[in-house]
Amino acid sequence: MSTASTKRSASTAPTIPTAADREPVILWGRRTAFGRRGGALSRVTADRLLAPVLSAVVADLGLDPVGIDDVIIGNATGGGGNLARLALLEAGVPLSVPGLTVDRQCGSGLEAIVLACRLVAAGAGSLYLAGGVESCSTAPLRAHRLSSAPGAPDFFDRVRFAPDSVGDPDMGVAAENVAAHFGIGRERQDAFAARSHRLAVAAADAGAFEPEIVGIAGNDASGAPVTNDQGPRSTLDAALLRRFPPAFRPGGTVTAGNSCADADGAVVVVVTSRARARELVASGALQTGTGGTGVLAFVDAVVAGIDPNVLGAGGGQAAGSLLARTGIPAADLALVEVVEAFAAQVLASLDVIDVAEDRANRQGGALALGHPFGASGALVVLRLLAQARTEAVDGAHALAMVSIAGGLGLAALFRWEGTPVSAPV
Repeated sequence: MSTASTKRSASTAPTIPTAADREPVILWGRRTAFGRRGGALSRVTADRLLAPVLSAVVADLGLDPVGIDDVIIGNATGGGGNLARLALLEAGVPLSVPGLTVDRQCGSGLEAIVLACRLVAAGAGSLYLAGGVESCSTAPLRAHRLSSAPGAPDFFDRVRFAPDSVGDPDMGVAAENVAAHFGIGRERQDAFAARSHRLAVAAADAGAFEPEIVGIAGNDASGAPVTNDQGPRSTLDAALLRRFPPAFRPGGTVTAGNSCADADGAVVVVVTSRARARELVASGALQTGTGGTGVLAFVDAVVAGIDPNVLGAGGGQAAGSLLARTGIPAADLALVEVVEAFAAQVLASLDVIDVAEDRANRQGGALALGHPFGASGALVVLRLLAQARTEAVDGAHALAMVSIAGGLGLAALFRWEGTPVSAPV
């Protein structure tokens, strides 16, 4: 090769992004309303819940979908295959965009977002749509083939998460174990559940959820879109909750009232690099319908294992490890969001990291909204983003965490930045 050609190659070589340019940030997100299992969205399959949300996110930011590196979606009760790919094609995303479906049960949506952040940080791509979806109403039936009667189905309600030698309790029984182990009484659980409904109703009344909800045609014969969450109840107070009997153990403290309801819904966020965020800010995309130009910068995440018999404390264990590793004191967290499968496990996880319950889930949570398993972990990130836009200051830290079937916990830490074109805080 001649000297001249060598010089030409050097002058046209692409610039290698710096680590700061590759820093992952979350720009924006959308979701469906959450419908009760058997409720307003009960005839809508998971792929058809997800596809309109993907389309809305692309339209919101004026994204060229050809530039999407991957669509990563969490799902817990699907029938296999690749739900993310199916939904993105239904959404009209180009054939060149792949899709990945991940399953970490109730942590699937958060895991999908963390994975997208890791890929951006590694330089594998710069623009991902990530989140989760669940249609508890249309989830396929599950069955084993019986060896004693070939071809005959042996139906089961849930998969195994741990061997009997370790312990594999049902979720409600595990919540009872957590309540007993951590000394979380019935009154405290009921009060937290009532608070979740009260805050979710107040947030909805204030219009806090309107910018993020994509209307989905539900079961109404008129085809009217479902735009309001079905779960929150303004009449559910502590006095009413005291009337609920124990649901999982005689004499126990966990009831239907302080447990979540299964739900149908989808959540998607945009995960991109700091450099790509600058381009979007320069184009004005972030000012269209998003309420501002701020981002949640990804700091770190930890997944942890815990005894499956007290799996509800897994989120707290993961969060404790994460805060220790990053050197961020729990007292310095501006925002905390926890997936509310059971009041007992939320309270246990908060106690583990010494965060007062009134600092968490300030717009309610799954106890009120319902729990579409694969989507709930993504919803807590969307809640952090929405709240940070209205109340956080630059450099404030926000924590998302979830306890997961089988004795797992996942926690992710973010930093709010009101001006994403700047250098890292």
